[in-house]
Amino acid sequence: MAILELKNVKKTFGTGHKKVEALKETQFTAEKGELIAVIGPSGSGKSTFLTIAGGLQTPSEGDVIINANNITDMSEKKRSKIRLKEIGFILQASNLVPFLTVNNQMKLLDNVKKGNMTKQELEQLYEDLGISDLRHKYPADLSGGERQRVAIAKALYSNPSILLADEPTASLDSDRAYEVMELLQRETKNKNTTTIVVTHDTRLISYCDKVYKMVDGDIKLEAKPVEEEIH
Repeated sequence: MAILELKNVKKTFGTGHKKVEALKETQFTAEKGELIAVIGPSGSGKSTFLTIAGGLQTPSEGDVIINANNITDMSEKKRSKIRLKEIGFILQASNLVPFLTVNNQMKLLDNVKKGNMTKQELEQLYEDLGISDLRHKYPADLSGGERQRVAIAKALYSNPSILLADEPTASLDSDRAYEVMELLQRETKNKNTTTIVVTHDTRLISYCDKVYKMVDGDIKLEAKPVEEEIH
């Protein structure tokens, strides 16, 4: 069953001779249980695609449908409710609240959303990400890689239907990056959710069910995984 659809979606910025087509006409469908990679060089439109798919910005044309809800013409208030209920984000900036400890980052989500992980599931998630001993620390006390792993925990803790990850392993060493991808793969399959990972690192695509390549705002399904790393 399709959990996310982009139908005839375009995104342009500016007007006249300054008009930039950041996302060309796009057709995209993601099913439950799929782990999808979107690869491509910097400036190709990957982040634009991800933010439109997650309802953080609206397309210039076309429709974005999340779990049978067409969010394109919704008010920002209604879109926010859909995002809170359905979507988890892992962004390059960890977006942690600076004055909250790791534990309290999770408790904050409990105040705004139901259906989050149980205490036991959270403990296992901490262990899987190697952050069990960081639970009482603040973001300023963490390294870049540690902040990234806490951000991943925060996104998974809310049990989203769709997880959108922008370079989720960029701050991690190779071993930890593979562990994170294994965790995302396991969570996607076990909970029958959908994960879309935007990445430069094609070493990670072996974990994915589908691979899309984006160049100059044009996204296409790859017939088979590419071998070379995108720079």
